[in-house]
Amino acid sequence: MRILLPLLMASCFAADLPADLLKARDAQDRAALDKIAAAADSEAQAKSNDAAVLYKAAQAQLIRAEVSMELRDKNAARGAAEAGIRVAEKAVALKPNMGEYHRILGTLCGQVIPANVLAGMKYGKCALDEVNKAVELAPKAASGYLSRAVGNYYLPASFGGGPELALKDVDKALELDPKDADAWLWKGIILRKLARNADARKALAKSQELHPERLWTKQQLEKTPEK
Repeated sequence: MRILLPLLMASCFAADLPADLLKARDAQDRAALDKIAAAADSEAQAKSNDAAVLYKAAQAQLIRAEVSMELRDKNAARGAAEAGIRVAEKAVALKPNMGEYHRILGTLCGQVIPANVLAGMKYGKCALDEVNKAVELAPKAASGYLSRAVGNYYLPASFGGGPELALKDVDKALELDPKDADAWLWKGIILRKLARNADARKALAKSQELHPERLWTKQQLEKTPEK
């Protein structure tokens, strides 16, 4: 059952995103995200042997899926993720030693699952294997540990995950990059799951301090009790 690893909210991290994509993600602007993804897909079709172009298209679909999940639209998230998987698989095939390409593919696979639990057997294995491969290939990249942390947050402890395990990975991500706003955001969410609300609010406030533009961070801070 460990293959059912829903990395459904694992981020493309702010420092890695083009400015227009970051702005649309922060504002949860789905119309802008649709436009960006369509343009990236067109470029990917024209340059189907360019791994960097394919990665860009996969990244745009990942953010579309991420924001759809933030807005509780699981079907839209699934559609975006499936579109992203198609180009991410090609990028991985062209450059199999790029850890970030594996991370993107694994995250996209996880984003399919919430809308179709039966897809867990297929996409859950992809999610787990690809993110672990990303960590193996790039052990000093905070993004891989954060993606794995988010996956373990959603995976029940009885299946080998749980918030305690997630906290270890997110702390590793922050050890590697103390200014990663997304890692602080997820640390807050994980700590809230552990009923450590005061610490959760501190982590969320740190995320907001580092990247105040993101609407979802504000929403998470507002829903976290003070005690």
